[in-house]
Amino acid sequence: MLTVLPVLAMGHASPVLEPKTRITIPNVTGRMDHLGVDIKGHRLFVTAFDNHTVEVIDLQSRQTVRTLSNFGNPQGSLYDPSTNHLFISSSADGTVKIFNATTFEMLATVKLSSDADNMRYDNHSNSVVVGYGGEKFLRGKPVRGHGDGALAFLDSTGKKTGEIALDAHPESFQLEKFGTRVFVNVPDHKEVEVADVLKRSALARWPIPTCTDNFPMALDEVHHRLFVGCRTPSRLLVFDTGNGKIVASLPIVEHTDDLFYDASKARIYILGEGFIEAWQQEDPDRYDKIEHFSTPPNSRTGLFVPGWGKLFEAVSHHGTRDAEILVYETR
Repeated sequence: MLTVLPVLAMGHASPVLEPKTRITIPNVTGRMDHLGVDIKGHRLFVTAFDNHTVEVIDLQSRQTVRTLSNFGNPQGSLYDPSTNHLFISSSADGTVKIFNATTFEMLATVKLSSDADNMRYDNHSNSVVVGYGGEKFLRGKPVRGHGDGALAFLDSTGKKTGEIALDAHPESFQLEKFGTRVFVNVPDHKEVEVADVLKRSALARWPIPTCTDNFPMALDEVHHRLFVGCRTPSRLLVFDTGNGKIVASLPIVEHTDDLFYDASKARIYILGEGFIEAWQQEDPDRYDKIEHFSTPPNSRTGLFVPGWGKLFEAVSHHGTRDAEILVYETR
């Protein structure tokens, strides 16, 4: 179902994000996690964490065209266009399931120790990188004991070709395109861990002294800046990736779970609990908040697709309102 969004929830048009469409997702309850995209096929993959499903949305017809079931709390989805494979990570059973993205036949299941989470594609090794395992805290309280936190490298068939050991559970991580480093949020140790993806070894640990629960992350590789979102208190930390020093600390929307850097506009989009913020990068060390507007409750995850100039926001089922994807166009 498609409805046009004439204005934002606050009743005014944003100078930086223009609401375009609302795509409803019937029969999905509970929170949704991170999104994946098939650029050429114009498809969005939505991990419905509490619903134990992955919803495949055709963005041209703006409808759900397939529901994949029986996941153990799916958290991440990644589409590999070179193989037409869809990778789905799940926290409850620690698996990564690989599908043919045309027929949706399941091709393989990779079993990791626990909590398979964020995924990225590494062009250096042509591998899917999966964060998994390790000690985990939420809101300062342990929810899982010590373990083998790591980034696993998987080939197109699901074979694990290597890993990078970490101190605890990895949340969001970012890979350099022009260099060989990976930056990893490790909130349970209040740090960003830096490693070399070719050597599969640790390089540095950058402490986070002023806040906790550092979950989302984005990278501006050109200006050597790393953006880290904290939840307690709610801050955006900006690291100089040359020396690991924090050059800016800014108050932001609460409970952020996703943030993105728009290189074409030198802008940061931050998705939080019921709000979206946009920050303008005036120079590598200075940032101004240029927008803060409300969105429906239970919305804090999404996806920014730079080639389309579009931001997708996942909004969970709330009351009589179906789960939905809100689509914004940058301007």
